Amino acid sequence: MSVAGRKLLRKISWTDMTNHLINRGSSEHGYFFREKLGCYYATLCGSLIILLTVVMVVFITMKGLAAFTGKHPLSVLEFLGSSHWQPDDTVPHFGALNFILGSVSVSGLAVLLSAPLAIAAAILIAIIAPGPGEYFFRPVLEMFTGIPSVVYGWVGLSLLVPWIRIHFGGLGFSLLAGSLVLALMILPTITTLATDALVALPDSYREGSYALGATRWQTIYRILIPAARSRILIGVTLGITRAFGEALAVQMVIGNTIRIPDSLLNPMCTLTSIITMDMGNTVMGSAWNNALWSMALLLLLITFGLILLIKKLGNQDLEGNNSHA
Repeated sequence: MSVAGRKLLRKISWTDMTNHLINRGSSEHGYFFREKLGCYYATLCGSLIILLTVVMVVFITMKGLAAFTGKHPLSVLEFLGSSHWQPDDTVPHFGALNFILGSVSVSGLAVLLSAPLAIAAAILIAIIAPGPGEYFFRPVLEMFTGIPSVVYGWVGLSLLVPWIRIHFGGLGFSLLAGSLVLALMILPTITTLATDALVALPDSYREGSYALGATRWQTIYRILIPAARSRILIGVTLGITRAFGEALAVQMVIGNTIRIPDSLLNPMCTLTSIITMDMGNTVMGSAWNNALWSMALLLLLITFGLILLIKKLGNQDLEGNNSHA
């Protein structure tokens, strides 16, 4: 056979093999491995995630309830309503009110500081300057989202705490310092979700408002913000969730003093900070250790409550979109 004939035969063989592989992919055998196997793998991964979540919730629930069901059960009323925390006394007391109010105070103040700035930034990115917002502001927000918590805490410890001590007095370690650090940490989350909410609005809302003679600012605060309110509130709620669960950054700047927060400039303690400080120094199964697990269970219940709130807001937004459609 000539050289040209061998090349032609090799070309035909390669073409037949390629067609065979393509046809095999569309056959019943190929369909099983491409579709069924992928479906089984996705189902396995999803089931594993659900199983891990259920196991974690059951474990924390069992450990958290041990303080109220053991040999010397702790009173729920004392745990939630007392500020007397003396776990190493002869007669120990495990009142968690100091830490509950501390977490509520630092998270609430952080959201109050962060939410208006986040919504204003979202308006800038989505409506006023969409070009620079998409190519400059969004990448900056994503960069802030990826910064570890310890970096925020270290910056707050090195710069914010001395600044508060010099200009406002006190030790610098305070509710104000913790709230400012948390506000900076949750700002990208709220801004990103608020921006997505405004971008997702139909153009007809803005065009109809302009057609009726409204100015841009009237369109923003009378039409666009109310229309995206549910999704914006979802972002704020997610910010609160992260603020409640943050431990390291807050612990570095808040002072970790067991007291009811009565001033912006006084040190205090939160649920997450007392858990991280004391959990490694207690004996597993002791009353002190069980009380810390009860705090973890309380944090879990608060998180579940916020998740249900997010779900409710999301359903309201979906019903609103369906009614407009």
